Amino acid sequence: MKIERIPFVEVPQFSKRDVAYATGSEDLKPFYNYPVSLEAFREVIRDKTRDNTDRDLLVDTLEQQYADLGLAGEAPANLQLLRSRQTFTVITAHQPSLFTGPLYYVLKICSAINLARQLNEAYPEQQFVPVFISGAEDHDFEEVNHTYLYGNRIEWENEGAGPVGKRLSDTLGSALEQLKEILGDRETARSVYARIERAYTSHETYGMGALALVHELFGKHGVVVADMSHRPFKEAFRHIMERELFDSVSQPLIEEAQRQLEALGYSGQAHARDINLFYLTEKPAGRNRIVREGERFRILDTDLEFSTDEMRRELQDHPERFSPNVVMRPLYQELIFPNLAYIGGGGEIAYWLERKQQFAAFGINFPMLVRRNSALWIDRGNQKKLDKLGLDYRALFRDADLIIRDYVAEQSENELSLADELAKLESLFRGIAEKAERIDPTLAKAVMGEHARQAKAVENLEGRIRRTEKQRFETAMNQIRGLRDKLFPANGLQERYDNFLNFYLQEGEQLFEVLIEELDPLQDGLVVVMPD
Repeated sequence: MKIERIPFVEVPQFSKRDVAYATGSEDLKPFYNYPVSLEAFREVIRDKTRDNTDRDLLVDTLEQQYADLGLAGEAPANLQLLRSRQTFTVITAHQPSLFTGPLYYVLKICSAINLARQLNEAYPEQQFVPVFISGAEDHDFEEVNHTYLYGNRIEWENEGAGPVGKRLSDTLGSALEQLKEILGDRETARSVYARIERAYTSHETYGMGALALVHELFGKHGVVVADMSHRPFKEAFRHIMERELFDSVSQPLIEEAQRQLEALGYSGQAHARDINLFYLTEKPAGRNRIVREGERFRILDTDLEFSTDEMRRELQDHPERFSPNVVMRPLYQELIFPNLAYIGGGGEIAYWLERKQQFAAFGINFPMLVRRNSALWIDRGNQKKLDKLGLDYRALFRDADLIIRDYVAEQSENELSLADELAKLESLFRGIAEKAERIDPTLAKAVMGEHARQAKAVENLEGRIRRTEKQRFETAMNQIRGLRDKLFPANGLQERYDNFLNFYLQEGEQLFEVLIEELDPLQDGLVVVMPD
């Protein structure tokens, strides 16, 4: 494969803040602890060691998770390394999207593997383990219940409620059938479908199936998968949840960070509330906000209410019923894991940048924030079309109409621009206006008004000329639009739309090998993968 890197500043699809962080902009430096570099990890290791992570709790809990999953291989073996104070993690995380959802789900994991390998080579006295955390307690079903394969939307229909990870896997039958039909009968398709089907149908809940699928795809690369809903983890986090419940620590700190960022021209991200915890119920299944009203705590959309003392007892006796929201999740994972770096996309980095003072208030080290790699995968078919059109893929970063305009102008044998004629027309009317002004100054305005009308008529004629010429290039124009729709679906980045299977069916396991090798998150830029 041929690899090129395009700096973020040259890709218009990335946001201002995304580019600013990836390029080390000075105005964002007060909002994070460490520069993104291999050398800076020495300082991160030193600082994280002071957190005194409960490694036995971590390993014992995840060993039980792996036993429940019935999984083996290199990843469970990596767990034992985490008992040592010389072993650290690099973490990425995502909601349990259907069949891994958009491509960036996989890009995150490959970036984490790459970074862990670099660290193991650069710091041989320590060990580093890539970790993927699945947000199984998330309840936003509409965000995770679909994926796109070859332009087809595959959707999981489920009438349940509450945490997505607790929904039953046996409701995936229709989605699996859609997947199987679209994949087809080739050997690679049958093989990968069998792996996906086994991951989900071997486990009662969707959350466990999602973990099993990541293990199936990346376990051999040493990736440890984790579900944070285990009771022992919640018990360890209980003292922080208690402060959040009764002291409302997070909201003022995050709102202040947002005000500072907004003053620099960056909009706020996650909405911090007075209490940034949900309450989980089983019957009916639910994940509902906790709100404080005077001296009482109410669970929204339920009949549940607690006095202050009752809420303290509830948290003490049942910490597993409390679920961190987006504001508290970073603290939760950083308390539980001996983590050095969080690897995320531009949107994730944006809300992490609001957390530095919150971490300080709770006495937890704020990790290095590493912007994951973005990628554009150009398969052989699309590369042939680009070559036939004589187009460089960089041209497709622009809107389709602009690409077509320039393509027609470049390919046409006829002169399509009337710019010279317009210039001559303006010169002619200015000469007339000067003569008219000598006779009557008011006539000059009338002359230039006539010029404006005539110039508009010429511009309209130019438009007709261009449209007529475009008709000769109708096939090429359709190919350009088709190419752009495939490489930039819905006018966005490919990685935010297409599932990894769009490329896996052509490349097989080489897809992951290439991505792991090339997605170096310490290097800025969009990684473009093309056939040789």
